[in-house]
Amino acid sequence: MAKKSNSKSGSGKPGKALVIVESPAKAKTIGKYLGPGYTVEASIGHVRDLPQGAAQIPAQYKGEPWANLGVNVNENFAPLYIIPPGKSKQIKLLKDRLKESDALYLATDEDREGEAISWHLLEILRPKVPVHRLVFHEITRDAIQSALASPREVDDGLVRAQETRRILDRLYGYEVSPLLWRKVRPKLSAGRVQSVAVRMIVERERERMAFVSATWWDLVGKFAKANNQQLEAQLLSVDGRRIPAGKDFDSSTGKLKNPEMMLLDGPAAAALAERIRRGSFRVTNVEEKPYTSRPYPPFTTSTLQQEANRKLGFTARRTMQVAQSLYENGHITYMRTDSTNLAQVAIDDARRLVSQEYGNDFLPAEPRIYKSKVKNAQEAHEGIRPAGHPFELPGSLRSELNADEFKIFDMIWKRTIASQMADARGRRTTITIEGEGCAFQVSGKTIDFPGYLRAYVEGSDSPEAELADQETVLPHLEIGESLACLEMTAKEHSTQPPSRYSEAALTKALEERGIGRPSTYASIIDTIQNRNYAFKKGGALVPTWVAFSVVSLLEEHLASLVDYQFTAQMEDDLDAISRGEREYVEYLKSFYFGNGRPGLKPQLEHKGEEIDARHVSRILIGTPPGGEPVYVRVGRYSPFVEQGDRTASLPDETPPDEVTLDAALNLLEQAAQGDEPLGTCPETGKPVYLKTGRFGPYVQRGTPEDEEKPQNASLLKSMTPADVDLPTALKLLTLPRNLGDHPQQGTPVMAFNGRFGPYVKCGEETRSLPAELSPLDVSLAQAVELLAQPKQRGRGAAAAKREPLKVFDESPVTKQKVQLLDGRYGPYVTDGETNASLPKATSPEELTFDEALGLLAARAAAGPSKKKAPKKKAAKKKSSPSPAATKKTATKRAATKKAVKSAKKKA
Repeated sequence: MAKKSNSKSGSGKPGKALVIVESPAKAKTIGKYLGPGYTVEASIGHVRDLPQGAAQIPAQYKGEPWANLGVNVNENFAPLYIIPPGKSKQIKLLKDRLKESDALYLATDEDREGEAISWHLLEILRPKVPVHRLVFHEITRDAIQSALASPREVDDGLVRAQETRRILDRLYGYEVSPLLWRKVRPKLSAGRVQSVAVRMIVERERERMAFVSATWWDLVGKFAKANNQQLEAQLLSVDGRRIPAGKDFDSSTGKLKNPEMMLLDGPAAAALAERIRRGSFRVTNVEEKPYTSRPYPPFTTSTLQQEANRKLGFTARRTMQVAQSLYENGHITYMRTDSTNLAQVAIDDARRLVSQEYGNDFLPAEPRIYKSKVKNAQEAHEGIRPAGHPFELPGSLRSELNADEFKIFDMIWKRTIASQMADARGRRTTITIEGEGCAFQVSGKTIDFPGYLRAYVEGSDSPEAELADQETVLPHLEIGESLACLEMTAKEHSTQPPSRYSEAALTKALEERGIGRPSTYASIIDTIQNRNYAFKKGGALVPTWVAFSVVSLLEEHLASLVDYQFTAQMEDDLDAISRGEREYVEYLKSFYFGNGRPGLKPQLEHKGEEIDARHVSRILIGTPPGGEPVYVRVGRYSPFVEQGDRTASLPDETPPDEVTLDAALNLLEQAAQGDEPLGTCPETGKPVYLKTGRFGPYVQRGTPEDEEKPQNASLLKSMTPADVDLPTALKLLTLPRNLGDHPQQGTPVMAFNGRFGPYVKCGEETRSLPAELSPLDVSLAQAVELLAQPKQRGRGAAAAKREPLKVFDESPVTKQKVQLLDGRYGPYVTDGETNASLPKATSPEELTFDEALGLLAARAAAGPSKKKAPKKKAAKKKSSPSPAATKKTATKRAATKKAVKSAKKKA
């Protein structure tokens, strides 16, 4: 575990010192505030970690029973640390710089991960010079100088807590994931927080699947005063019986919880409206109540992610990447925090700006002090706020920041200022109107003093516009005043199922339960999607059937591992370890081997034999009257519907709540009809079928019995299976269509139905077809006209201009600019010497400089691509070739001749 460094107290300035941070961007900013006596270098993230696979395990440990875990569970859970691929070059650079230095300053981030990086650097570098740990929550000249004046040692408690968490996550993931591979599907993963988050998403979808919608009607009346001032009111009750609202229905049955309420259907509501529209109405009650609204506290990591998702539509990952850049360039304070506290100097700055920008009326008499409601919040840290003193104004940074950075900085600035502003005050008014045995009610709101709302409204881009929308001003009415009924309209309502989790909602729910740390939520949400546990529909996270199967297995067989309270308690235990209140080895022993309750290891010992893979991969949809149960089964490659011996493919990204019993039976019927051909192809005499597969419906000519791979074609996106008859199917099977040769180029012009929509192609040039053109009908002239137009957007446009998609700072290795380019096989990064492809799950728009360096380092460590060595043939006597060899040679010569002929024709 963590060892104390040979740090010396004091802050005497050395003649030459090495300062190490995590990223090149942070190094560049800090370097501006330090004199020539300091050299600032980056570790580029973690310098040591547990091995990520068998190839990374050192040879002397490969025979150990615990080697695959990377943790010696038999010797006090000693971790096996290795230097990740691609990091050796940077570590050598740091060692060389250290040899030239008189002191070492470790200036990594102030959280557990940062503390662990500093400790690992000490373990690798073994410095013989004085070592100082610098801690600061903002990268400004004052903060750096203050840190230099009061350095400390590496915090053993924080290092131990980070290491314990890393070991815990490794044991959980590496022990449970293989069980999922065997019982559900290969390449799945389990995680301490990840699996609980997936359970939450699945539980919400179960609620939606069990939901029974209810419909009710009410009336909306438009009334007018004698002076023709108008207002609309909603029907509240009829003859003393209250009209229901959505909350009055049972979500599992769709029936009223209180049968005494008056449930109107359409005809009854219309008849009631007709009966009372000519009646007399008067005001029976006017109730006015004052209200006060207090400002929101400064941002924490979690609330920043939630608000950026609601207000800007940013993913958690995108928000944290932008915030990281703002922090490393000295514009905001440290962005991984669960505290809402502000330093006194920041409070003073905010109050000065309130007075300066909004006036003294908006400044409260006393400063506002915030305390976090999050468990284990570290109040010594600050909330996220603008860095420096005085705060930079957003307008002064508009030219310096990119669009995303400006949006996030502007939001943080406004939230910080608003947190020190006066309360908003107003009045809520409720008016009751009665007549003809019916009671109507309307509510309004008047803002008397906007207070903090003048600067910041949660979820809104424009405070001024939002203020106008928040006000509902009603005309002045007196009790007993008569009103004329101008209109009476019957209105239908339906209850709605519980909303799915958005990224913001899931982040909030996890934090409220005390599960995980906000700084990890972005990576967890990414992992959930990358592992095929959820996909996005709009802004909502929709669980896949694989997620249902995995959650079912864990709930039935390893319930404690996805128990919300147990997972939250683990966070408390890890915090206790960081404070030195709990011994880490005993805690790991208790978790892994058990102590009073079953540990992870004994729980898993016989699960391979106990768990029925067929059972956990089957989700009951329902049972038709007199029929067999209908299930969705998670197959090795895709889900499918099953009833007895009948099966039907299910498109991969079908939301589970849409697979009702009726929908499932319909799919089974369609699959049965798919066995009956639409007709026979007149050209080939082969049957033509309409089928449904994992990627949706398609048409097929022939059967596997007739040929190894029958020709098939997907339906166009605008088509449904009901639209497809034999002529349409035959048209689809003509794709890709040869429209003819291009009049100028002489090469064929083809029409395709691609994965992302229909398009035309000539040579290497492609153009998407507009909605009004179908690949079944597009003419050669139309295609040529499209191909003549320049590409308007997308990566293709950048490639056409030979421009990089992104340009980053210089590589610390090659000293050349790191660029993101679009290549033939997709986007890749280059530093002038090494090229590295982006992983499929990585969005080019969200790629950061540090991630690009990591990809390049890993690629450089792997070395050049290996080419197959030519086979060495032993010398032997010439002999007549065998008939098989003669045939093979002739075939090869014919193929070569054909290729040459084709090339000449193209030329």
